[in-house]
Amino acid sequence: MPAYALAVAFLVAFAVGVRRDRRRFGNAVLLGLAVLCLALGLLGELAGLPAVVTDGAAAAIPPAAALGLLAVAVYLVANGVTMVRQEGGGTANLFSLALGLAILGLIALLLAAEHLDSRALRAAAGGALLIAGYLAFLFLCFLGYAALYVSLTVRRDVDFVLVLGAGLLDGDQVPPLLASRLDRAWGLYQVQAARGRPPTVIVSGGKGTDERVPESQAMADHLVARGCPPGRIEQENRSRTTEENLTFSRVLMERRKPGYRCAVVTSTFHVFRSAVIARRAGVPGQVLGAHTASYYWPSAVIREFVAVLALYGPLNAGVVALLGILGAVAGWSAVNP
Repeated sequence: MPAYALAVAFLVAFAVGVRRDRRRFGNAVLLGLAVLCLALGLLGELAGLPAVVTDGAAAAIPPAAALGLLAVAVYLVANGVTMVRQEGGGTANLFSLALGLAILGLIALLLAAEHLDSRALRAAAGGALLIAGYLAFLFLCFLGYAALYVSLTVRRDVDFVLVLGAGLLDGDQVPPLLASRLDRAWGLYQVQAARGRPPTVIVSGGKGTDERVPESQAMADHLVARGCPPGRIEQENRSRTTEENLTFSRVLMERRKPGYRCAVVTSTFHVFRSAVIARRAGVPGQVLGAHTASYYWPSAVIREFVAVLALYGPLNAGVVALLGILGAVAGWSAVNP
């Protein structure tokens, strides 16, 4: 079937893309397209089954999908409430709550368009449904490929282990999130040191307006307390963003050893976006993840996905606008005068 042929073609393209550079978001989209085509092919096989099976599937799939979507929305809202209680009501902690409410709003809009004879509602529902479908597809691509990428390990010894900063507690204390990154880096250091190839650990993070010391200094102190030799630590103390972490640290690494190899350590939810940014910044290394508290995951992953979308802002904005228009036109036209 054509769907299976397309699935194989996308899978081959995915394999080629991964071999060239694992850090491309395009790899995630190719993998998603391969899975989508495979799913369509399998659905096509239903046509050859007895009518009682196809009729049962046709009757069961829509309500099951609706209940699943509702369950996801409720979970996200509940997680959002937990995030606010545990981490405060800052913007970065509201993503799961916002998405859960958005899904509930979409469900309400679709139900209203279905039961009320309104062209405007059907147009709005059509546009919103296509946009939501596009974003949901990209999000699933992001989740699936990010999970694969996180499973990577460092294949060879590296010259540098770069740890990305994450903010301090009380102005000078390393929080659990950042401590987890430093502990992962310390583990990598110990493994290589046992082979006689201790890397230099670069701790990257500047001084925030609410911090008494640069993040890099607190990170270095934490590593020294764990037993890391001070002479194997280098501080990058100017950066404020992930982009700056990688760009400024790249300069330090190039200065110390041209042609270097490195591993970048961050939190697991932040791995794939950091990998995409590292590729753009010209940093030759894979990104590894450190443990993150489970309740923190949903909002953090959604935030990372939004940030990845922003990296391809013009393209995604154009697609969203086009789908919104097409969906609105279809919804408007579906209503009898």
